[in-house]
Amino acid sequence: MPDRLYFSCCLKDHRTQPVLHQFQKLLEVFPFSKLAKRGPVLRVYALEFAEPSLTELEFPVAPEPADIVEAARAFMLADCGCEIDAAWDLWDYDGEWKLAPVSVTLACYGPEFDNGVGDHLRIEFGPDSRFLPPTGVEGSLRMGESNLKSLLRLIGDLERTVDAERRQVWSESGANFADVLKQAVGAYHVN
Repeated sequence: MPDRLYFSCCLKDHRTQPVLHQFQKLLEVFPFSKLAKRGPVLRVYALEFAEPSLTELEFPVAPEPADIVEAARAFMLADCGCEIDAAWDLWDYDGEWKLAPVSVTLACYGPEFDNGVGDHLRIEFGPDSRFLPPTGVEGSLRMGESNLKSLLRLIGDLERTVDAERRQVWSESGANFADVLKQAVGAYHVN
């Protein structure tokens, strides 16, 4: 059963404007899809995600991070959070391997927004299976490795760019992704 994979940052200065500044840094290094037919969609929420969004704006396929942050800034208060439904290009198997846009959610939370985890920036990468080689599919080890390298490159870029006090990669179930990866690669008898 696939598990959802996340990257979270807790920032040193988590007042609303510094959080938005760090969110812009995240967006500047994020590799938005060049193959997507639609651009990212920004939603801003007050208090919690159970509330209806305050705004919903769609951006072009190749968005300017400053434009996204400026649109969010008009609504972001300490008790608000914003999410961007976007895509990035990864290898995907649907009968054959092809580079395709896959969904990802980029999020920024004000210091008083109830997001359940207490982080300030988050990326939801979707199912961890995107980064694991499926058994019995030709080329899956190489394609899984390519997707995993994309994930690690992005995380490395974020660690160098975003001024975070604490960062972590985590899964919804709490499983250690390194152990899950080791088990998946072990099925190929590779050390």
